[in-house]
Parts: sequence; C-alpha cells; structure tokens
Amino acid sequence: MRILLLVTTFNSLTQAFYTRLKERGDEVAVAYAISESQMLEEIESFAPELILCPYLKAYLPPSIYERFPTYILHPGPKGDRGPHALEHALQAPKKMWGVVILRANAVYDGGDIYAQEPFAVRHTYKASLYRQEVVAASLKALEAFFVDLEEDRCEPQLLNPIHTQFTQKNRAINWQEDDTQTIIKKIYLSDSHPGVLDEILGVPCYLFGAWEEERFRGGIKEVLAKRDGAICLGTKDGAVWISHLKEPGRFKLPATYVLKERLQGVKEERLPLIFDRSYKTFHEVWMEQRDEVAYLHFNFHNGAMSAAQCIRLKYAVEYLQHECEVLVLMGGEDFFSNGIHLNILEDSKKQGEDGWENINAMNDLVRAILFADEVVTIASFHRNAGAGGVFLGLACDYVVAKEGVVLNPHYKTLGLTGSEYHTYLLPKRVGKEMAQGLLDACLPISTSYAKRIGMIDEVFESQAYQERLHIYALSKIDDDFLWDKQDFLAENAEHIEACKEAEIEVMYPEFWEEDSPFHQLRREFVYKVCPRETPERLQVKSKELRMKG
Repeated sequence: MRILLLVTTFNSLTQAFYTRLKERGDEVAVAYAISESQMLEEIESFAPELILCPYLKAYLPPSIYERFPTYILHPGPKGDRGPHALEHALQAPKKMWGVVILRANAVYDGGDIYAQEPFAVRHTYKASLYRQEVVAASLKALEAFFVDLEEDRCEPQLLNPIHTQFTQKNRAINWQEDDTQTIIKKIYLSDSHPGVLDEILGVPCYLFGAWEEERFRGGIKEVLAKRDGAICLGTKDGAVWISHLKEPGRFKLPATYVLKERLQGVKEERLPLIFDRSYKTFHEVWMEQRDEVAYLHFNFHNGAMSAAQCIRLKYAVEYLQHECEVLVLMGGEDFFSNGIHLNILEDSKKQGEDGWENINAMNDLVRAILFADEVVTIASFHRNAGAGGVFLGLACDYVVAKEGVVLNPHYKTLGLTGSEYHTYLLPKRVGKEMAQGLLDACLPISTSYAKRIGMIDEVFESQAYQERLHIYALSKIDDDFLWDKQDFLAENAEHIEACKEAEIEVMYPEFWEEDSPFHQLRREFVYKVCPRETPERLQVKSKELRMKG
C-alpha cells in the first residue's frame, strides 16, 4: 500500500510508524505540514492510497481530507479532544489513558474512530510517557487500524467539549506554597516542552528535569548544591534537583551552563563513579548486578553525551570489566544514546575546540568498550539510538534490542561524516556496501531489519524483555570466547585504530572550519528551526530511497 505520513516533524512516533509500515511492506513517504500548497503538491506527487498523521500540530485543510482518506493519531482515549492531551492525563492524574486513530474531517478530533488502544499512565515526565507508552500503544493501534479499515469497522467519536489550552499559568510553581512533589509534578507536566517558566538567581528561564533530593535541606529556592550540570534547590519540605534550563529565545542546557558565575561558592556535591541508588538524588550513571552480570545505566538527558559524560562512562566501563563476567550497556530511560552533545557545542565560544574534545572523548569511550578484553560486553538497545550512539552499542561483542525500537545509524543530516570507529564496526557486521548505504540513506531502521542484515544479534519482545536479556547474558559467559577476543584484538589493533584515525582526519575541518555545514545544521537543530521543505531523503522519488527498514 502507498502510505504518506503527513507530520509536523519526523519525531520518535513518526519514525516508529515509518519503520513499522516498512516492515509491513508498504511504500512509505513523508511530507511535512508546512503550507497547504506544499502539502498538496507533495501528496499529489506521491499519490497515496491513504494518509496517516501520527504527529500533526496544524489543522488540515478540506482540500486534503476531502480528496484523500486521512487518519489522525490522537494521544488521548475516546472522547478526549483538543491539544495538550498528555498534560491533562498527567495532571488528573489518570490511571489509564489511551490513543485513538480517527478519520480526519471538519470537526476538531471529531472523526470516526478506527482503532483505539489503552495504556497505564506511569508516574513520569510527559516526554517519557510519550516516547514509551504512547509510542507502544500507537503501534498496537496501527495494527488494529488496518484490520478495521479493511472491514470498514469504526465507531463515532464522543464529541465532548475540547479541553482548554494548558498555559504557563497552569504550569507555574508557587515556591512558598508548593511542596516538593507538587513542584516535580508541575515540571513533569511540561517536560520536554515547553518547560515551566520561572526565575533562578535573577535569570528568567524554563525548568526541565526534576529529581527529588532526600538529604540536602535549606531555604526555599536556595541553591544548595550542584552536580554534573544540575542544581539543587530548597523547597518548603525538602529539596529538588533541576537538571536543565532554557532561557527565552535560547535552547535547553544543563542548569550550570545557564547560571554560570551566579553559582560561585556553590559546592559540587559529587557521587561515587557508579552510584548505588541507596537514596533519592540526581544521578546519571548507576549499575545493577545480578548473578555474574553487571547492567550499566547511563541516563543522559535526551541521549546527548558531553565530553565529561563520555569520560565518566569510560572510567565506569574500565572499572566494571574487572567486577563481572558480562557487562551490559543499558543506556538511559528514554534513549540508549544519541552521540555527542550538540546543545553544549552550540553554546560554546570555542565550538571547534569543544567539538573536537567531545568527539575524541566519545572515541575514547568506544575504544574502552572495544578493547575490554577481560569481559563479555553486550549492548541493550531497549530504547532508541542515533548517530554515534548506535556505533557506541556496536562496539560491544553482542548487540540485542527490543522490538519497536528505532535506530538511526547515520550522521550526514548534521553535516558530519562521523567517527566512533564506525568505519570498522559497521562493515564488520553488514559489509561495506550495506554500511555505506545506511550512512548515505539517512533513514531510520527497525530492529527487525537491523537483525536481518546482521547489524544486531537478537530482538526480544517487549514483554519480559529484561528477563530474556538476562538469560541471554548468562549464556554468553565463555572463557574461550575471551581468549579468542584477546587474540583477535592483539592481531587487529593497528587496523582498528587506523580506521578511527582516518575518521577524525576527515572530521577535523567539519569542527574547525567556519564555513563547515555542521555549524549551520547544528544551529538549526538546536534552535528547532521550522523546516522550509520536507527533507528529500523522506520523499519517495527514486528507487534508491525505497529502502526497506
């Protein structure tokens, strides 16, 4: 079937739809909803049999839904209508929520429902609920949608009143009256967009990334401590960590990068290299051990990894390889990893120098994993990964993934050729021709497709994923494997390092030259500049772009 995804942007849910439809064997194209004329031109060029809108913020004109069968994914259950659906779900809070796929018509969220899927509302921040529960429920609804569509089975939407806009007045924190849990809940409602507008040390900013603190106490809104870019603020009944801030008109950064010299005299309250999570506080790196398997978690915001974070994780890998038989890299709560930290580079006054430091720190981390010859390493892609984050995982001896996860094994959309030993790691698994095809296509792929081409080793179902992963990890304990690994690395070390050296030689001008496309593309990415047209790689115009993934 020829299916067009009409979207505001190519976000995680859109990519999940894209890869799932590819798995079905459909011919899929994407069009951004920029203007009516542009949308019509791209729709008519593709001539879809139906249009799906998994993430659409704009109203659809009748010229589209009256001419083409068009269906919208709404992140709310039957009867829920209007914007900010997840804010209303979390504010209540609802124990259950859901998604529906409905036919587009002139009534706002009022068309007939062709599929619906409930999900439990986890206590978390809005973006995490969206990336996990909403995406998973939407993919289940997508399966039901095609069955109901074929049988022409639908039911009318309940035309309840459209719920009100969720404004900053609804989000605002009253620091004198709100307790810690209320403050965290308000930040959760607005994370990762638009944040809670507030003022910290005289700086107007939006707040993101709330963590409860169990030990520190102080005055209300007093900055009590800082750690790894986050700040700890006193509340009327405790304290709360805020990991990220965003000044109006700017972009999101670790809190200490925004407040800078205003934090003079505030102590850096460090944690052990690998935190045991014995009390509630802000932390990024921790380990869980079961039997002879260590699970290393690195929960970096949006999967972005600064030079300091890469170095910290490298030390953790080097330490843990002597403490277990199998080391499993778990990544974070919402992303495995997305590579270098573009927001910090954009903020830097020494972009070339800091970019060079970041990519070399990332390479040092990958090398520590590659050459960890005293332990079996496994990457767990149980969350999405992109760019250098994919190749970070491929540095492990074995790679497993959860069904429904999306991988983006490419760099070029940001004007980079990339490093992370990818010219060694990817061809080793899929061959040179396939490796170059993945890098050039700049398209997301499903974990099922990644397994078919040999890029990863196993894909486990979402249900009981952790248990399946543990059984798999235990099965890889093998002294003979480690002896062979040591011999292989000794014989091939020079070739492996030569691959990396060639990569960074190409990347050097991409960071240091002022006219490098990377600087403009990074700026547009960081500032979330609205696209002027649908990226060509997402439009089906030639056979080369019809990549099954």
